[in-house]
Amino acid sequence: MKRMILAGALALVSGVTCLMAQQKQPQPKSQKEVEALQAMFGAQDPDARIKAGEEVLTKFADTEFKSTAMYLIAASYEQKNDFPKMAVWAEKTIEVDPKNYAAMLMLAGGIVKNAKEHDLDLEEKLGRAEKYAKSAVDLIATAEKPNPQLPDEQWANAKKDFAAQSHEVFGLIATLRKKNDVAITEFKQAVEGSPNADPTTYIRLARAYTSVGKHDDAIAVLDKVMANAEIPAQIRQVAQADRVRAIQAKGGAKPPAAATPAAPATTPAPPAAPAPKN
Repeated sequence: MKRMILAGALALVSGVTCLMAQQKQPQPKSQKEVEALQAMFGAQDPDARIKAGEEVLTKFADTEFKSTAMYLIAASYEQKNDFPKMAVWAEKTIEVDPKNYAAMLMLAGGIVKNAKEHDLDLEEKLGRAEKYAKSAVDLIATAEKPNPQLPDEQWANAKKDFAAQSHEVFGLIATLRKKNDVAITEFKQAVEGSPNADPTTYIRLARAYTSVGKHDDAIAVLDKVMANAEIPAQIRQVAQADRVRAIQAKGGAKPPAAATPAAPATTPAPPAAPAPKN
């Protein structure tokens, strides 16, 4: 699924449109806090956002935007591919806001994406990721629209995107457990259940098909990625490289003559999910 970009999340947050049911919206307590929050929401890069978020937490210890600031710091570290610091701040977010399913999904995804097949504590990591993802799923299922001004369609799509993220996590867990049929089911639910499917999940679905010898299915998925001009060129190149391998695995058929040079078979980290608030 294509997650909402962080700028979209900031717009939702700064407009006090949190994606979590709650009795009242958080409110700043002073003009200085308003200015600090504006600086955090308006930061144009991860480092600036981290600095501004930490200033909010330091200068306004009683702020009602505490979990929001913590979540945005975590999301910013995720943008920087700094998993250890992302994990620390995501855990702080959950400690302050135990129903913050966006932080749970971020943490679950980070854990499983950084787990390696031969880790001695692999199952412990997978179990932890699975627990966070399942908790998020339960919360998403019962989440209510928090703001009357949020259009029903936008709220429904946001919930679908979150649910799709959980299926991607379950698919990655199944992949590491060598349960490729389960992985296929989860990745399919991720791409089919979201109105904005993330192209990296299509790549993972195609690889899951290839792992069980369903090369035609893999090729069909990769063709869809390559045909979509809106998908970044880097991901389309990854799809091209994977398609060549799927064709070769199927029986050595030649790839298209006008093939684009293949990029390394890796996919970029997806952008951060929108942030629930207190």
